[in-house]
Amino acid sequence: MDFIKDMWLFMRERKKFWLAPLLVMLMLLGILIVLGGGTAVAPFIYSLF
Repeated sequence: MDFIKDMWLFMRERKKFWLAPLLVMLMLLGILIVLGGGTAVAPFIYSLF
């Protein structure tokens, strides 16, 4: 949780709020890959890339 807090403080201080959607999309993509890696949904996820 410290990483998220540090990222928020960095974005707020340097006015780089455009990073927020990028970080959210990267986190969602990571979660999708981790959860879909060992399931029956994996072939459908890999076809997206």
